[in-house]
Amino acid sequence: MQVVLLCGGMGTRLREETEYRPKPMVQIGARPILWHIMRHYSTYGCNRFLLCTGYKGGMIKDYFLNYRQNACDVEIDLGSGDAKLLDAKDEELPWTVRIQDTGIETLTGTRLKRALRYIDDDVFLATYGDGVANVEIDALVEHHKRSGKLATVTAVRPSSRFGELDIVGDTVSSFIEKPQTTEGWINGGFFVLNKKVFDDVGDEENITLEQGVLESLAARRELNVYRHTGFWQCMDTYRELCLLEEYWQKGNAPWKTW
Repeated sequence: MQVVLLCGGMGTRLREETEYRPKPMVQIGARPILWHIMRHYSTYGCNRFLLCTGYKGGMIKDYFLNYRQNACDVEIDLGSGDAKLLDAKDEELPWTVRIQDTGIETLTGTRLKRALRYIDDDVFLATYGDGVANVEIDALVEHHKRSGKLATVTAVRPSSRFGELDIVGDTVSSFIEKPQTTEGWINGGFFVLNKKVFDDVGDEENITLEQGVLESLAARRELNVYRHTGFWQCMDTYRELCLLEEYWQKGNAPWKTW
């Protein structure tokens, strides 16, 4: 199953880092957070990725074009110009990575709409390129299949401020974007989506996934929910970046499933 990663935002709340690089390329433990997310999906056999880029997207493209060279030591013969990669065996990942420039100002819903031409199957996985979790992807997909609905969102319960989900049974009855305070479940990303979700999205529209798509699905009772009670953490601020780095340096990163 293909995985679409939203990598095009400006990341303005993490300006300390995103002034110089796109947020998915901000590093945790000397690796971009994007790499951590992809490694988690790969644990569950999901190795086909489509990256929807925008702001400073060329840096993401360069990273993967030069992935093996940057991931290992090299030996260079300056006379001939020949280069030899050293100790590269740990980086032989079975990934195929397609990188699509979806525009600088494009909103999340439209980025996914533009990605559809590169998605082979009717159902695909998607998430944001700035949050890590130990979501059980196989259980998420199975839960989606059993629901018979067009989309599934992973709900999490951090003490934060994101899109809140009003859940009845296994169906989202309303989708409230970023309340001032929240005591319930919130949108944690890690979606399963049917292409039909975007049938009513016009080619010239510029809409968010959250308000432009998920709210409509919730109103039609077509948005299923998968409750994740394990670890989830976004990286919106410098404090959150430091928290994730601390987890990694202490060797107890909960999202490290590989």
